[in-house]
Amino acid sequence: MFPRYFLPEQSYWTIVGSPGDASEALINEAGTIEVDQMSFSIEPFLYVDNTLVTWNDVTRSQSLENDYLPIPSVQWKYNNIVLTVRAFATGNAGSSQLIATYKIKNLGGPAQGKLFLAVRPFQINPPWQGLNHPGGASRIDSVRIDNGMMLVNEKRIIPLNAPSGIGATSFANGDITEYLVQDGLPSEQQVLDEKGFCSAALAYDFDVVSGSVKEIHLVVPFHAWRGSPTPNMNDESAGIYVSLAHASTRTMWQSMLDRFQVKLPPSAQPIINTIKSNLAYIFINQDGPRIQPGSRNYERSWIRDGSLTSTALLQLGIKDEVREYVDWYSTFQFPSGKIPCVVDSRGGDPTNEHDSHGQMIYLIMQTFHFTNDTAWLRTKWETVVNTVRYIQKLRAERKTDLYRNGTPQQRACYGLVPESISHEGYWNNPMHSYWDDFFILRGLKDATAIAGIVGEKKLEAEFAVEREDFRKDFYASIRRAMKNKKINYIPGCVELGDFDATSTTVGINPANELGVIPEPALHSTFDRYYDYFTKRKNNTVAWKDYTPYENRVIGSFVYLDQKERAQDALAFFMNDRRPHGWNHWAEVVHRDPLAPKYIGDMPHTWCGSDFIRSVRAIFVYERENDTALVVGAGIADSWVDDSAGVTVTNLPTYYGTISYSIKRVGKSVVVHLDGTLHVPSGKIIVKSPLSKRIKSATVNGVKVKAVKGKEIRVDKLPSTITISY
Repeated sequence: MFPRYFLPEQSYWTIVGSPGDASEALINEAGTIEVDQMSFSIEPFLYVDNTLVTWNDVTRSQSLENDYLPIPSVQWKYNNIVLTVRAFATGNAGSSQLIATYKIKNLGGPAQGKLFLAVRPFQINPPWQGLNHPGGASRIDSVRIDNGMMLVNEKRIIPLNAPSGIGATSFANGDITEYLVQDGLPSEQQVLDEKGFCSAALAYDFDVVSGSVKEIHLVVPFHAWRGSPTPNMNDESAGIYVSLAHASTRTMWQSMLDRFQVKLPPSAQPIINTIKSNLAYIFINQDGPRIQPGSRNYERSWIRDGSLTSTALLQLGIKDEVREYVDWYSTFQFPSGKIPCVVDSRGGDPTNEHDSHGQMIYLIMQTFHFTNDTAWLRTKWETVVNTVRYIQKLRAERKTDLYRNGTPQQRACYGLVPESISHEGYWNNPMHSYWDDFFILRGLKDATAIAGIVGEKKLEAEFAVEREDFRKDFYASIRRAMKNKKINYIPGCVELGDFDATSTTVGINPANELGVIPEPALHSTFDRYYDYFTKRKNNTVAWKDYTPYENRVIGSFVYLDQKERAQDALAFFMNDRRPHGWNHWAEVVHRDPLAPKYIGDMPHTWCGSDFIRSVRAIFVYERENDTALVVGAGIADSWVDDSAGVTVTNLPTYYGTISYSIKRVGKSVVVHLDGTLHVPSGKIIVKSPLSKRIKSATVNGVKVKAVKGKEIRVDKLPSTITISY
């Protein structure tokens, strides 16, 4: 009769909303819908054969429309009756509304009874989700029925189909389920409850003949109701209203998510569906220009999350929203040049998180890479200069005699930026985090490039000196820290010598320091990670939880030319979507899916953006050290061997869009390359589609030599490459 979290067991959910809107609903895996933040829920019950049927009595499944559109459904199967709950948001930000459809289908035999839609003072978020957003109960102080609509704390529920009954109750007179279990409703049409425990329900009689369906629709405006729609339409009119809204919403999402296409064998296509779904969830979590990782606990905008999420958007062809985000966030830069780690309704947060400065410059440069908008870049020049000046001030604090000549640990801090808490593992004790320093290096590299692009030659030279000085001190620090702690891997910070491959990933990308990061320590880091990953996957080592930020390592293995490991990690993380049908992750995955523990927001779109960036590298990535465009570095052998092969259409890059196909033809593999890009100075590098050394190859019929038997260099489009093994 109550939410699963009272057992206590974990329940999972997904989000429903319009792009950029500040209000979003949640629907959980049982079909209960929380209509807005900190608001009440609408919960379905069936009354069949003198029995009240609850979420615990049915076989449940979850899905998205077309397997990727953010229009979620939950299906109940009870004997010959199938109830499908579908939720979507329609309308623009600021005027959107939630539409819920309850479809009853008869698979054969008698199907008579009632659908109850109970309004109850519960959130979807369990009580243990109270990090920044208290979960569990949500007050309902009043319910009244007014002109066919139900007003719950003055929020409107508009039944498009006329219900057969409607009523409300205060807690003193019993929870609504005490009436439903007896196939009844309270008679009250207006109730108050000082404890905030009002509840109510709408009833719908049904008698569905074999093979047919009945649909019931509710509308809940997220914002002020403007007179439409009206309640209690006939079934045909209600169906037409919802059908038109649904078609409009579906078309809108398709136009946003289908700008690129990747076709894989059917068994692998869920990977691409998951990319598209997470792109949609990023838009739904966004409030105006604010790119945010969540809609409840993480409804704030971090430059850390925002810079990497924005990169994922740019990589999928989304430009305007990223420019708007950069323009908005940069206005919160402090007079000192400091970039705030996070911005919310109170403004910029002054907490020291020293990754933020590099991340802002990096995001500005990423935006330019994908837009080539020099005029816009010039508008951000002052932001870049002021940020570099602040970085120089921070470094000066660690370039004193104390750090030049002090203890071994102090000497390992020389020339870095000071300790901070940007790495969440150092929240209680700020550390000299290499996560920060990789982003500082990335920022100095990009600041130098930006200076050159906008014609600031004097500052370009100065920033280049600063970049190289920092790089020298940074890698000296890593080597000293490794020596101090007697370790053979890249540590997470100076003080601890901690192992944290998920953090070290940013050194490979986006810092793009592969080939410069000390070896063999870098490879040892990811060898060690993969050893633990394999043991965890096989449950041969004790573990309780992990965070899907680890999605980043998929890309790291691609950049390290270890595509079998990348594919292994990809399969593992895909399997931990909960539930699979909604294509996303929370911030934390527990080994026990029912463990009643904190999991963060669902979907958590920083985790989702890490997945997007990593999987994009499987198909294409920009190689900074030789200015090359690398194609197909992580593609699985099984995809190539499948008769469907691999087809990529209009995937954005720094140099324009690329399209290609890879398919086995007899004993050879044929790659067709095309696109609207200009070939970079380092050329297009086609990685061997199979995990074998290339024996021979031709490009447009001309024999070419494979570099190290692993890659083919192409200098023009279109091109057809035929590879033999």
